[in-house]
Amino acid sequence: MSVDALLNPIRAHLDGLGFELVDLRRTGTLQRPILQVRVDRPDSRPGQGVTADDCAGISRSLERFLESRAMVGPRYVLEVSSPGLERPLRWPEHWRRFIGRRARVRARSLGGRRAVEIVAVPDDEHVTLRSEQGGEVTLALDSISEATLLVDWATVGRPRSPDSLE
Repeated sequence: MSVDALLNPIRAHLDGLGFELVDLRRTGTLQRPILQVRVDRPDSRPGQGVTADDCAGISRSLERFLESRAMVGPRYVLEVSSPGLERPLRWPEHWRRFIGRRARVRARSLGGRRAVEIVAVPDDEHVTLRSEQGGEVTLALDSISEATLLVDWATVGRPRSPDSLE
C-alpha cells in the first residue's frame, strides 16, 4: 500500500463526496498499516469545517472504496480526521488558499523550522515566503519537509467584528 498509489484515487473519491484531501500518511507496521486521512471542506472557515459525523461517513465510504478496489490489505486501520486549526500545507492549492496567513515551515534552506508569512505561489512548484525579519525567499515546494498554518491563539474563540471577512 504505497501512499503515492493511493493519493489520486483517494483525492478523487473525496472530491466526489464534497471534501478535499488535506493530508495522507501511512504509518504503523507492515503487518498492521495505518492510513491517516485528513479532510476538510473546500470552503471551510473556522467553526464551519468537518464534523465528527462527516469523518464517520467519509470513513465508511472510503473503506468501501478502498476495499472494493483491493487497494489495501485485509488488516489495516483507517483514521479519518479534520485537519485542525494548525492544518498541514501540502499541495499548491493549500498554499494559494492561505496567501497572507502565517505558517510554520521546515526546510533545510531556512535552517530548520521557521515562522513565515505566505506571500505568493508563483507556480505549482514554488512558494514565496516572508520571514519575521521581512526578507522574502522563494522555495521549491518539494524542498519543504513540513508546513502547518499558525494560529493566533490570543484571538481564538473571540467574537469577530461585524466587518471582519472571516
